[in-house]
Amino acid sequence: MASKGLYRYIRHPQYLALGLWGVGMSILWPRFIVLVSLSIMFILYRFLASDEEARMRLRYGEAYEEYTRRTGRFFPRRVERLLAVLRSFAPRPLRRPVLVPALIVGLVVGAGFVCRAVTLNSLPYASQVNITLVPILPEDSGVSGSALGGILRAAGEGKAGRLEPGKDYLGYLMPPDYIMQGMIADMGESSHLYHHHQTVGMITDWVLHPFEHLRRPPSAEMARMRNVDPGVARRRHCPLGINRDDLQCDHCPYRRVILVEVVQPAGKRASGSDLLSFGSVRVPVEAIDIDTRTGQIVKVTEVGRATAWKDVPTPGI
Repeated sequence: MASKGLYRYIRHPQYLALGLWGVGMSILWPRFIVLVSLSIMFILYRFLASDEEARMRLRYGEAYEEYTRRTGRFFPRRVERLLAVLRSFAPRPLRRPVLVPALIVGLVVGAGFVCRAVTLNSLPYASQVNITLVPILPEDSGVSGSALGGILRAAGEGKAGRLEPGKDYLGYLMPPDYIMQGMIADMGESSHLYHHHQTVGMITDWVLHPFEHLRRPPSAEMARMRNVDPGVARRRHCPLGINRDDLQCDHCPYRRVILVEVVQPAGKRASGSDLLSFGSVRVPVEAIDIDTRTGQIVKVTEVGRATAWKDVPTPGI
């Protein structure tokens, strides 16, 4: 009977690990269908664990009973005692086994709604006229205003592509080489990770340094992988084609704004977090590259009406 290592503290460490993996996937790909699937996984593991323990009791008898008295099922014994105390406050009908699966689904999906509300209310929006910008990186909130001003000036001069005054737009502000921009709009091969021919290295860097990876220019990472001068790599891989010796990636003033048209039910107008509400339809329109110091538009690129994942719904939309 396995009773050493992690099994010294909990009886099903593999199910706990798979559950934590499922929570991580729900955060990485936050869609409610994923939360429902996660709920079903929790329910199945609960019943599977009960079935396995029943078979272990038949096989090992009192030895396994003694083992269960000093270990927890999915969490250490002390944690499960605390959860048992909290459960005692729940109404008696909710403690019935037949209602537990429904309670698990409600808690998991409800937690998703709570996290979504907290996230939307925490984002630093910048809104003027019919355009709202939201920065992908927190430190870019300081340049949202200048970027928005430059886009509005260009729109007034007819230099901002397909923007129309009678429609509402949501713009995602990001570095021009932000690796996950394909989740918002299909920006072509440059937004497809495998086209960089450094897929394994970049994914490994993403796993080991998740937050630094989002801020670190891919050109700098490629320079490290290939052991070349970062300056040469910067000029070679600059997504805007800017070849200036004085331009440093760590302090790059250029940003990309991917604009999506937002259509609300019944033709309502909206701004801020309302642009991300349920029932609204968001369609990619164009990408605007802008110098946030001067507000000058560098380039306007029309994008398709889908993401790099085509018909697969993505969290960015």
